[in-house]
Amino acid sequence: VCEKGKQWSKALETLFCMRKHQLQLDVISFNAAISACDKGLQWQRGLVLLDTLRQRRLEADVVSYVTAISACEKVELWQQAL
Repeated sequence: VCEKGKQWSKALETLFCMRKHQLQLDVISFNAAISACDKGLQWQRGLVLLDTLRQRRLEADVVSYVTAISACEKVELWQQAL
């Protein structure tokens, strides 16, 4: 829902609340938040989420990378995507 409405701050808040309440975060949760950041032109936050996903030893998937690349591309920062 946050992804479609470009509500990136709500998506980040949801992730924080999930962690606070010790709910399991998975790649799908992170992908939804990365996508919301992409749609909200928050490419830096999307890249931080991608990094956090890897730090948590979760395996990023094609969706994770494509969404992060898309976020960078929208603001013409294709070098960041590499």
